[in-house]
Formats: sequence, C-alpha cells, structure tokens
Amino acid sequence: MSLQKIPATVITGFLGAGKTTLIRHLLQNAKGRRIALVINEFGDIGVDGEILKGCGDEVCREEDVVELANGCICCTVADDFVPTMKKLLERDHPPEHIVIETSGLALPQPLVRAFNWPEIKSRVTVDGVVTVVDAKALSEGRFADDEEAVAAQRAADPNLDHENPIEELFEDQLNCADMIVLNKTDLLQTHETEKLSGDLKGQIRKGAKLVPAQHGALDVAALLGIASAAEDDMHNRLSHHEMEGEVQHDHDDFVTFSMSLGPIADREKLLKRIEDLIAEHDILRLKGFAAVEGAAGRLLIQAVGPRLNSYFDRPWRADEKRSSEVVVIGLKGLDRAAIEARLKG
Repeated sequence: MSLQKIPATVITGFLGAGKTTLIRHLLQNAKGRRIALVINEFGDIGVDGEILKGCGDEVCREEDVVELANGCICCTVADDFVPTMKKLLERDHPPEHIVIETSGLALPQPLVRAFNWPEIKSRVTVDGVVTVVDAKALSEGRFADDEEAVAAQRAADPNLDHENPIEELFEDQLNCADMIVLNKTDLLQTHETEKLSGDLKGQIRKGAKLVPAQHGALDVAALLGIASAAEDDMHNRLSHHEMEGEVQHDHDDFVTFSMSLGPIADREKLLKRIEDLIAEHDILRLKGFAAVEGAAGRLLIQAVGPRLNSYFDRPWRADEKRSSEVVVIGLKGLDRAAIEARLKG
C-alpha cells in the first residue's frame, strides 16, 4: 500500500501583492492542521520569515518555518529547494501540509516541475498554485505597456527585445495558477473591481478560479484542498518564453541588494527619504526593519510602488541586536550608490 502524498500549496505573486498576509491569515485559521512553511527571500534579510514567526508558537513554530535566502527559489531548485523538502519529509512527524511562499520575482513553472524530482514525487504533490494579485496596482495600469512606443522602438532597432520583463513575469504567474487571489479590493470602487476581474478572466487559463479578497483574508477550505496535482499538468501551464519556443527566462532584468542603516533618530525623516527615493528611482519593492531611537518596538517598513506602510510589529527581544536592515528590489540599472547614500542620510 502506497503512502498518501503530502499536499503542498505554492503561493506566488508579484512584489507586495500580499502573499505573506495571506499566509498569516491561513495559519491563524488552520484549526490545528500541522503546516510547514518554506519561505523564499530575494535577498539576505528574512523579513517575511520574521513576520510569520511573529504569529506565535501555537500558530507557526520556529522549526516549521524554513527560509531559503540564497536567491530566487526557481533558480536554486537543486541546491536549496529539493534538500529542504527532503529534510521536511524525513522528520519523525512530517507536516500535514506544506506552504511555499515564493519570492515576488519567482517563476512558478520551474518550481512546480521540481515536484517531479524522484526524491520528492513519491511523497509530495502540488495541491494548488495560488497567485496573489495587487488589485490596486493593476487597476492603475502598473503592467500596461505603451504599444505605440514599443512599436516605434522595435521599428528603430528590430534586434532589441522590448517586452516588459515585469509583464512577462505577471503572465507566467497567471498561467501557472489554479487560483488567482485579487487582493486589496478594499482600495477599489466596486465598478473598478468588476472591470479588473473581467479583464483578468480573459488572461487566465481555463479552469483557474478568480477570487476577490481584502487583506489576504480567504477561507482556508478554499485555499487548501484544491488537489490539482499541478506537477502532472505542466503542459497546460507554460511560461511566456516556453510559449515563444524559448528556454525559461532568467532574472537578469532585476536587481536586489540589502543594506544596514544603523540606528534611526527620526522615524518620519526616514519614511520621507524612502518616499522620495521611490519617486526618483525605479524601485519596485523596499522592505525591512528599523531600530528607532527611544522606541521599544521594531519598526516594520514595506513599500510597494508609491505605497509605503510602516508600523511597530513587536517589541525588541532582550537577546537580539537592535538593527536597521532593508532590502531594495528594482529593475536592472538601479543606482545602488545613490539609493544607499540617501537612505543613510
């Protein structure tokens, strides 16, 4: 008699769409189900992992949160992902469900294919691929290209590839999904949500479900138990470049770096510097923690496009060093020196 496979859910989506919030809500409503988390950071500061570990031991024990910080998960399958999965499966008490949060830049296709590796395939199946979409950003045309400008550029130099890398990534995440979560609909008017939903339905593959959400709050029963066995269905989940007859696209279009800021004397001045930087540079995402002088709590900072949020997420522990660390992600050509100089004041 064969062992029943452990289901795994892949949570993907563009930078800042709300993947971590969705997972935190899932954990807080897991009703005792033993869930392990594999979290991929595009950078070397585990911000998302720290946020989830802050849920409390009864929700997500520290040993059940595994962080992969060596780069985008779809590019480190053999070195990081497969060994991590093997360790989870070899535990005396393996998890009942595995949730994988990809980097905002990850291509889901190579990750899902990794579930066909012999060490994994007999023990785990992809229950579902969930793509989280930032409804507000999408409604503002964040992924829309100027078709006339693209046509003019191609006419001037037909040897150049002018396709928007962000748009390709978004297309890949939609193509691979069993469920698309249209998150942050509370920031839109009803007619805007309806129009956006209508537009997306024309882009997603047959059978994929489109679900509106606010603050990542979805019924756990809707997220888990999809039973798609996506690893056996990859011919229906092709990436943009596969459909063009090319190999998988890499991430040379993006750059990421982290930096230490030291103690922060004035919270508002720091946030103003970040706002100015986002307006001046092609920064897609900025996230991190700050140690504000005189404050007992750790300041969490998250920026997506022009939107910047910050709050004290928890008190500093007595055994940890109070530090200020941020990760910056943007398109290739980002002026790292200028950004670092400005952030450090």
